[in-house]
Amino acid sequence: MSDVGTSKNPKEAQKAQAKADKADKASKRREVNAGTQVAVGEHAREAGYVPRFKKRYNDVIKAELMKKFGYTNVMQVPRLNKVVLNIGAGEAAADGKKITQAVNDLTAIAGQKAIQTRSKKAIAQFKIREGLPIGAKVTLRGDVMYEFVDRLITTALPRVRDFRGVNPKSFDGRGNYAMGMKEHVVFLEIDYDKTESVWGMDIVFNTSAKTDEEAKALLEGFQFPFTTN
Repeated sequence: MSDVGTSKNPKEAQKAQAKADKADKASKRREVNAGTQVAVGEHAREAGYVPRFKKRYNDVIKAELMKKFGYTNVMQVPRLNKVVLNIGAGEAAADGKKITQAVNDLTAIAGQKAIQTRSKKAIAQFKIREGLPIGAKVTLRGDVMYEFVDRLITTALPRVRDFRGVNPKSFDGRGNYAMGMKEHVVFLEIDYDKTESVWGMDIVFNTSAKTDEEAKALLEGFQFPFTTN
């Protein structure tokens, strides 16, 4: 609670105190929201910090793609626009705590605040009504996005049991790539011993590439482990 000066008028003092309390709460919300925008610990808060994969894109990948596809302008080079993460928790429709857990887990994985997703229509056979929370979703851009992709490639995927690579055919014909993960606990941000449920995840990579070939080359620049057969 903030300290406020005393007033001779009790009503004025109460109004001043209420206004100060409201300002305190708003400030705390801003601090929390700012914290959830930080991808990995303190790094993103450091002045001049550039995520490793962002630096790789600017210093290495751009030049490689310009040479491979013969671009004449650097603005033609495909880039990663955003990454969308989604957890579907259909069985949690009757358990609000599980939805909260899914949101919290996805927030920890992404480094940015996740939101609930809700059903767009009722499905009687699954006891799902319209507007019922059924999962969690978050969209990453900028530095937070690059940090997530780095963690996905370098730490999470290698921890997948019997991992042999990702499917090179999961492009949509418009330069976007989608992949699924069976267990979200492969991310180091999740404590397996403390989590009550293991969720599957969908991850969609939206790029500015005009073709799947260009998009694949872009992701290969980020060392995506595509299978060769």
